[in-house]
Amino acid sequence: MCQTWGMSSIIVWLIIGLLAGGLSGLVVGVRSVQGCLPTIVVGILGAIVGGWLVEQMGFGQGEGFVGAIVVATLGGIVVRVVLKALERS
Repeated sequence: MCQTWGMSSIIVWLIIGLLAGGLSGLVVGVRSVQGCLPTIVVGILGAIVGGWLVEQMGFGQGEGFVGAIVVATLGGIVVRVVLKALERS
């Protein structure tokens, strides 16, 4: 069965990206990216990285909105740490 991507799905991804990107910035303690759009991008990249990581570790994907935020935030932390390391070199 094919899932259709409506405007509401895109808005939910943007909200998750913004929240996860912002939370990961608070945890890492560095603002390697500034502004809403870069924060959303870090959060969405974090969702991809976090989803891959939890799958590799054998955990199930996060269920629901809160699970998506947690997984995306964990991935966002990884993305920000990598960005921080790249900025130093």
